[in-house]
Amino acid sequence: MSETLLNLATGPEVPSADQLRRMSEQLAEATPQDILRWAVATYHPYLSMATAFGAEGCCIIHMLAEIEPKVHIFNLDTGYQFKETLQMRERIRERYGIEVELVRPDTTVEEYERLHNGPLYVINANQCCHDRKIVPLRRALQGKKAWISAIRADQTADRAKADIVMWDRKFHLVKINPLLRWTRRDVWDFILKHNVPYNPLHDLGYPSIGCEPCTEPVEDGRDERAGRWAGTGKKECGLHVQYEDQGSGI
Repeated sequence: MSETLLNLATGPEVPSADQLRRMSEQLAEATPQDILRWAVATYHPYLSMATAFGAEGCCIIHMLAEIEPKVHIFNLDTGYQFKETLQMRERIRERYGIEVELVRPDTTVEEYERLHNGPLYVINANQCCHDRKIVPLRRALQGKKAWISAIRADQTADRAKADIVMWDRKFHLVKINPLLRWTRRDVWDFILKHNVPYNPLHDLGYPSIGCEPCTEPVEDGRDERAGRWAGTGKKECGLHVQYEDQGSGI
């Protein structure tokens, strides 16, 4: 099933839109584990995964630990993350023996805020996300052929437009979304069944966890991303928006 893309992955060419569409269709009924097995067979060692240590990402890490624990996994450490989020790195290492790389911006929080005369997220959250997430992600993905994300289609309108296998126009490589068809319940059923480590903030009303200054707890029954940039209408940091003018503001 992956022979065509396997050849392209190791050569100078990139898969065509039609090839990616066909592959996505073939994987439409596949389990996340089977999608990851295909991704590893096709792209490893030129495969990477970005994780914010959310519930979905922890599920994928658990799967990769069984399929290929040497896949490069990294976290975009903006300097504004919750301490509980950063502590997940050590919990993952202890459970799976996987060292998640912390990818940081070129400036510390202190340097960045001094440059902008205070916290930029207060007046221009889009620019802050761009500088401290998107730019470091571009650097982390250099030399890679594909990256794995933990998005679900039911999370936001932008994510609903995604495919299981797609060309990432923003970062110029293949993007693989093994949990795209899962629901929130699917995620938590998997976590409980396999005793997957997860961020304790989830138990305190944080269904979606980003940077601490821009994340609030959410009341039961509300949109699970309502606590991200609450009251602003912003739903995405820009990583999973294909065009710069749709969410990143850049």
